[in-house]
Amino acid sequence: MDKLKLPNGILAVPAEYKEQVIPEYSGNPFIEALPPILSAEEAAEKLAFYPPYHPQERRLESHYRIHMVQRLFQIFQPLPVHLDLESRISRILRQGYLARNPLKPQFVQYLKNSDEIINKGIDGTLENNKLFRTTASGFSIVGVSGMGKSTAINQVLRMYPQVILHSRYKETKFSVYQLVWLKLDCPFDGSIKGLCIEFFNKIDALLGTNYYTKFANGRYSVDHMVTAICKIAQNLGLGLLIIDEIQHLNEAKSGGEQRMLNFFVSLVNTIGLPIVLIGTPKALNVLQSQFRQARRGSGQGDMIWERLNKDDIWQLLVDALWRYQWTRKETPLTDEINDVLYEESQGIIDIAVKLYAMAQIRAIVSGKEEITPNLIRQVAKENLQLVQPMLQALKKGNLMEIAKYDDICTANVDFVGFFSKNRQAVEMEMRLKALQKQQQQKEREEMLSVKEQAIIKLLELNIEAKKAQKVVEQVMEEGEKLEVSEVVVRAIQLLSSTGEKTKRRSREHNVKKMNENDIRLIVEEGRKKQMTAYEALKEKNLIKGIDDVIFQARCSA
Repeated sequence: MDKLKLPNGILAVPAEYKEQVIPEYSGNPFIEALPPILSAEEAAEKLAFYPPYHPQERRLESHYRIHMVQRLFQIFQPLPVHLDLESRISRILRQGYLARNPLKPQFVQYLKNSDEIINKGIDGTLENNKLFRTTASGFSIVGVSGMGKSTAINQVLRMYPQVILHSRYKETKFSVYQLVWLKLDCPFDGSIKGLCIEFFNKIDALLGTNYYTKFANGRYSVDHMVTAICKIAQNLGLGLLIIDEIQHLNEAKSGGEQRMLNFFVSLVNTIGLPIVLIGTPKALNVLQSQFRQARRGSGQGDMIWERLNKDDIWQLLVDALWRYQWTRKETPLTDEINDVLYEESQGIIDIAVKLYAMAQIRAIVSGKEEITPNLIRQVAKENLQLVQPMLQALKKGNLMEIAKYDDICTANVDFVGFFSKNRQAVEMEMRLKALQKQQQQKEREEMLSVKEQAIIKLLELNIEAKKAQKVVEQVMEEGEKLEVSEVVVRAIQLLSSTGEKTKRRSREHNVKKMNENDIRLIVEEGRKKQMTAYEALKEKNLIKGIDDVIFQARCSA
């Protein structure tokens, strides 16, 4: 799909309307312009990211390999929770647009009369709106730091174009920008004004507008800025608003957090904008304090991201990481190493990845070039000192100790009661199988690619096609993970080992026999005996003395 450059340099995607399988999604240009709804397998494939890696890189000098270890932080291995997140985003985005079909007269009439409703402000009663009944909802993501909440949401959002440019829908002129999603960070002081300013700045950066200059220059009150945001979101067809770091509401002035949550509820109820709130367990009390927000936030079922248990999901993550090793000696993933890595990270993804990376760097720098359980323990002890008290509390399972650390505490029973912590076993198993299938497919594709490339290389060397295919398959059957060049070398060695050895020995024998009277060989042998070249050649009767010459001359006379 070609992209169009907007005046400020941002790329927008021209709308391409797709036929919808779900009837209620048809006839809505905002929905039809979105990417297709994905299956679990398709979502896993699009979410996954595996940076390049070649086993030969382990032969490079240490200063290069230390840099390559940083690739571990680029890996994104989809887990069941990520597929769940992708599905939720897909649903709330489309559901939010259902009641906001810009071609329906009822919604157009609502837009004409919406100023009065919006101008009630964030403290008004906004549910009783006869012209517009919202279909929007949202949910909250609460999880310990280091579980990749923000990374996961960013990875899902990348699957959607942020700005879509509409010009004509079927036979109807329809010239609008569609802002599919917008992600903001809650200000560190939890203020609505700070959030409004970030909203204006983000829109200006995306579309080249001047909303910050117009509304955030100090002349307008917070209520006026909130009203402006509602109108802008309406006009741009904003599909989804994500607010990260929602735990900063704890720092808001007295009553500030309630006011902010009222603002979010107003956006959902008034203009039908779905909202996703993301935060650490510090946000639990804030979110729970507003029953109205808790109800709206549970529209798609909220998500509590606990640390990973040591099960098949953990194994899926570790297997993806373990393929990337830059130590000279390749270390297999043993049960002991697996246990130690989990024990020291307690299933927190960020800590697990950092531990694996630091262990590799330590092994390379020290010259040991091998990952061991003791090395992982040593690195954890020396480099995770700030989080060791929290990790120790998790290891012991002491709830009183865990509760001291807000960022790892998810034991708030009152809040957890709002959510379903355990997914259905069948759904989890299906997602896990889809992920495993996707990972296995990638390995098969890599193997097939190596085989094909090796055969092509042999064909370029004028080796018969059948013979090339047979010998490459013979090499691949050995089960080693080889690069293309290594497969080609082994294949040539196998081809040459049949008749070439006999021919080579016969040729060497003839050369040796022919070279017995070669003066270069005679001179070289003489030097070994500390003889001059003259003496060596004379000894072999290849140089005659003057007396011999005179004697032969007399005899001939």
